[in-house]
Amino acid sequence: MTIREQLEERERKNLSPYATLSCSTKGRMRDEPQCDIRPVFQRDRDRILHCKAFRRLKQKTQVFLLPSGDHYRTRRTHTLEVSQNARTIARALRLNEDLVEAIALGHDLGHTPFGHAGERALNTVYHFSHNKQSLRVVDCIEKEGRGLNLTWEVRDGILNHQTAGHPHTLEGQVLRISDKLAYIYHDMDDAIRGGILTEEDIPADIRNILGSSCKERLNKLIHDVIINSMDRPQICMSPTVEKAMSDLRRFMFENVYLNPKAKGEEDKAVHMIEQLFEYYMKWPEALPQQFRNALEKTDISREQVVCDHIAGMTDSYAVKKFQDYFVPESWKI
Repeated sequence: MTIREQLEERERKNLSPYATLSCSTKGRMRDEPQCDIRPVFQRDRDRILHCKAFRRLKQKTQVFLLPSGDHYRTRRTHTLEVSQNARTIARALRLNEDLVEAIALGHDLGHTPFGHAGERALNTVYHFSHNKQSLRVVDCIEKEGRGLNLTWEVRDGILNHQTAGHPHTLEGQVLRISDKLAYIYHDMDDAIRGGILTEEDIPADIRNILGSSCKERLNKLIHDVIINSMDRPQICMSPTVEKAMSDLRRFMFENVYLNPKAKGEEDKAVHMIEQLFEYYMKWPEALPQQFRNALEKTDISREQVVCDHIAGMTDSYAVKKFQDYFVPESWKI
């Protein structure tokens, strides 16, 4: 018996009846030999962790565009916090922690530079959503277009991680709610750090239920998910806490995500992305070789290829390419 088979046997004995077992995966897009050490979801986790798209997340916006402070979240620190929340919940519920972690690390690989501002820009010039783009990254962009060949369960969790999604595994459901818990926690923390609002600005009825600090609220939300999902075939929260969380999200949209102080530079970022899109549509020879090769395929449009390239850029690289294409050399400082 290989180490992988021993680990699979351990899953069968120890995990919840509602957990997704590694040995029961629906498989990969392309068949390949099994690893003798790692079960399939652990192997997927490793592939995502080592891919280029994951490394680029460190220079992509979470909420604040190109923040000057060292302690603001980026898309990568968001991803790591989502992963930790999800693993905590999955372990408590005896679900497959490897599957949860793989989905968590891959769920935002398709995010654009400048966060949701970049996503809105690409959706204006083409049809774009970051969850579908994350799936494109792992399916057909990474490894020079060969993709990571992940399992069906990880791909399903990545595609369905947004609020409107319907993941087919409990691990995917854990990830979907953990994503909300993470940004509710850290976006509020960053907003307070940036002077956008104070703890006292949060309505008292929300603080009375969820807690009076970011730490207290995260602890309350995670406990509520675990308690109300234990030994059940779905991931859920108590009605009172779920409503308070929804009210807090609504408060954050009104006071953080749409706040001119936090988002005042977004129009510039949107313009930059739109201009880059138009440039590459007109001059496709400026695309990197991988994307020029993709243009030769008959089943993919030029618009999609250009979106693939721009969505993969970091904030700083997008700024650099904009300067290269649109700012005269003598004007650069």
